[in-house]
Amino acid sequence: MIREFLRDRLAVTGLLIILFLFAVGALAPYIAPDPDAVFGFYPAKRLQPPSLENICGTDQMGRDILSRIIFGARVTIVIAVIAVGIALGIGVPIGLVAGYYESWLGEFLMRIADIFLSIPQFVLALALASALGPSIENAILALSITYWPWFSRLVYAETISLKRSTFIEATEALGAGTPRTIFLHVLPNILSPIIVRSTIGMGYTILTAAVLGFLGVGAQPPTPEWGLAISESRIFLPGAWWFATFPGLAIFLVVMAFNMFGDGLRDILDPRLRISGSK
Repeated sequence: MIREFLRDRLAVTGLLIILFLFAVGALAPYIAPDPDAVFGFYPAKRLQPPSLENICGTDQMGRDILSRIIFGARVTIVIAVIAVGIALGIGVPIGLVAGYYESWLGEFLMRIADIFLSIPQFVLALALASALGPSIENAILALSITYWPWFSRLVYAETISLKRSTFIEATEALGAGTPRTIFLHVLPNILSPIIVRSTIGMGYTILTAAVLGFLGVGAQPPTPEWGLAISESRIFLPGAWWFATFPGLAIFLVVMAFNMFGDGLRDILDPRLRISGSK
């Protein structure tokens, strides 16, 4: 599987970009060209174009854009990891319970998930973030609430399919309890689609969080968040083109990297795709 993954150049490229993102976020105070210029106001350097001193130029407050992009990687990682983690913590148990028991409780939980899925995720996240108030914490909460149904529906379908397998019936016949069967036999066998969905979901979460920041219901100034930076740059376009270009490129590269990595994982972890590919 590792050899197959390494042959997929797009997936490997995506993984390298993701690892680079995490490294940049962890080492931000040490690799940023001017860590002290991430916050504050420097009128003498206001809206300077890219130069040797400021590689990506400066913003409307005179702050170094490259340094803010680097520190913004931390914000991006926090939003994506926490939002997807909470969605996993809600959606996976609901999907497991609903799929394994197939009772009125499962139907009730799935109908709730269907209600959420019937509304476009971005529209619902925007409405929730606006109602809760503009902040990173509320944006994360809104993203988590709107994303868990995707995991629950995925896990529900996989659990129903796996529940009818012979080895699950044999496990039950040997007297294994329901929690043991679910968490030691069902869950490990459906981890592959969960991992793939989580990876692709990270990219979508980053993009949605950036849009929320752009619309003013996500991160608030002076947080160095990429979507917020693009929002602040609008009134200075097209003159200060660098103000919006470099944060936009950062969002594009990271979202593309998670999608490429997720597609590569899907091709490797899904046995049905491997069999069809070998044919």
